[in-house]
Formats: sequence, structure tokens, C-alpha cells
Amino acid sequence: MAKFLNTSATNFFLEELIKNAKERLILISPYLRLNDRIKELLEDKDRLKIDVRIVYGKSDLHPEEIKWIQKLDYVRLSFCKNLHAKCYLNESECIISSLNLYEFSQVNNNEMGISVRKYEDDDVFKDAYEEAQRIIRISEEVRITLDAVKQTATTEETDNEDENNFSKLTTSKLAAKHKLKTADLLEKLVEKGFLKLNENGKHFLTDEGKLKGGEYRPSQYGGYFLWNDTTEL
Repeated sequence: MAKFLNTSATNFFLEELIKNAKERLILISPYLRLNDRIKELLEDKDRLKIDVRIVYGKSDLHPEEIKWIQKLDYVRLSFCKNLHAKCYLNESECIISSLNLYEFSQVNNNEMGISVRKYEDDDVFKDAYEEAQRIIRISEEVRITLDAVKQTATTEETDNEDENNFSKLTTSKLAAKHKLKTADLLEKLVEKGFLKLNENGKHFLTDEGKLKGGEYRPSQYGGYFLWNDTTEL
């Protein structure tokens, strides 16, 4: 029988689903920004040569994800236009949930979902698996090549150029200056009212942030923020 999952249960069963994958793993989520724990689990699957397919639906893939995926041999990434489904499967169980593979959602949002096991609900599992395969078929596989890494490096060079020309720091550099993790600094900037989060967990610059010298610079991989090096925390 299907099992109801709240937010914490969804996170727990998702990790277990990844850990228990012996043959294949399919992760379908519009938004892709993996936390460190999920990355560790997927790296272990890669070492075991488990076939992993990740399908996402938003084009602003973060440079960190590109660099990370480029290192893995058995993790394949596909882009599906108009994707809204969130579904996670291995060869024997499936989770259908409101939870995105996005670290903000996993920590902050109230989520619901169900867990289905093949040996308990074979027909439901089969239907979910076939739909996941259909989504993979209509998706375009993303080739993470050296060109993509070079483009990412170019973006980072642009970041550094901005800092040199305008005496401003990217969020990661400002975090390093204050001996903070980037995620912790982002939380502080939200607390200060310089940034806000939209419903999809993405940060955007507020009027208050602009008054404090914050700038948003668009890029091929979703854009970044610049701050005065004297920005008060």
C-alpha cells in the first residue's frame, strides 16, 4: 500500500531510495540544486556504476551543478521543457511528491508525497515507471563538456573583473571574507532584507539591497549578485 509522506519523511525516504538503488535510479525535478548529502549519495552510486538519470526543467542550471556532474561517469542529465512533475524511482520503489531536488525546498517548504513499493503496488509502480521513461524519452540529454566548464570559468572571470572594476565582491567572495559559508551569508542577506526568496526558492534583490549597493548580473547560468566589500552583516 502507498505510504503518505510529510516533509521530513519525504527527505528521509528520498535518501533511502537513492541508497537502496542497485540497478537504476531516476530523479525527476523541475529545479535542480542538490544539497551535499544528496551529492554524496549520488557520488557513491557513480562509484558503484549504477545508471542514474536526472531530469530537470529549468534552464538556469547553476555552475556548481555543472562542475559537479561533469566529474561523474554514470550520472546522465536531461532537460525537459515544461516539466512540473517531481518523481523519484529506483528499481523497486517510487516517491511522487511536491518536493523539488532543491536544497531550499528540502529545508524550508512544507511538502507532501507518497511512497509506492513495487512488491506492494505493482500496477501503480509500473505506471509511474513508464511515465518516468516517457519523460526521459521526450527530454534532451545535456552533454556536460569541457566547453561548458570553460563557459563557467568565463562567468567566474567576469565576476572577478566586476570586483576589480567596481570594488565589489560576489556573494561567495563576500562570504569568504567574513569566514561564512555562502548559504549562511545568503540567509543573513535575507534577514537584513537585502534579498528575498520567491516561491521557487530563488533569491532576488530587494530595493533595500539595491540601496546598499547590491547588484544583480545576469549570466548564461542564472546570474549572480555583487556587493560592496563594506556591506554590513
